[in-house]
Amino acid sequence: PISVPEPAATPPPPPPESEDDDPGLEIPKGKICRRKACGYQYTGGERGAEKCVFHPGAPIFHEGSKGYTCCKRRVLEFDEFMKIEGCKTKDRHLFVGSGNKNKGGNAGGEELLETVRYVDYTPKDQGDETNSACRHDYYQTGTTVTASFFLKKIDKDKASVEFAPTELSLDLPTTDSPPKRYKAVVPLFGSIDPAASSFRIVPTKLEVTFVKADGKGWANLRSDERRTGEIIQTGKAGRA
Repeated sequence: PISVPEPAATPPPPPPESEDDDPGLEIPKGKICRRKACGYQYTGGERGAEKCVFHPGAPIFHEGSKGYTCCKRRVLEFDEFMKIEGCKTKDRHLFVGSGNKNKGGNAGGEELLETVRYVDYTPKDQGDETNSACRHDYYQTGTTVTASFFLKKIDKDKASVEFAPTELSLDLPTTDSPPKRYKAVVPLFGSIDPAASSFRIVPTKLEVTFVKADGKGWANLRSDERRTGEIIQTGKAGRA
């Protein structure tokens, strides 16, 4: 008889991140609370009494109606959607969470990346991936912002790119052996229209096009970074 090899065991999923900040982690000054619709900014110093009012559910946009899955209120205009007060309260904000303590790797030998390089384009350098483009601001028009996250061999079938009104959630595994994975939530400088925004994956990068919700200019890509015009260099954690 022909012996059939046993299928490889599926590695367990990583544990969910804590809903509380790790007291051993430093919170950068100016960090925005990660919970939806809270918007509180950390100003530094000791954390006293806090009140975090947020939405635990996901944003929904359906036939012009806008709201959250966790509550019943619906509005028509995007500006009104951004002002919908949270429906749940916690006595502490969430700035850094557990800090991905398992970030060095997981049981399946996957290498977890802490950062990837991204480039902001000016119109004249759009499409140029050399370091010269990094000395300029990102590429934006009156209605869109375009940014590229450089990571080779992204697995298109498994990659997850989720748009929310004020943030971008990325989960980008690669087809390398052993595989790599980049996971991040990017707080955006301005508000976007999630349904109209888009992305494309090519062999060397993820290119994201954000459609602005209000047509205003962005002074930076991320809301938690001061404007520098410099490239964010690649960095990675060690393997487990």
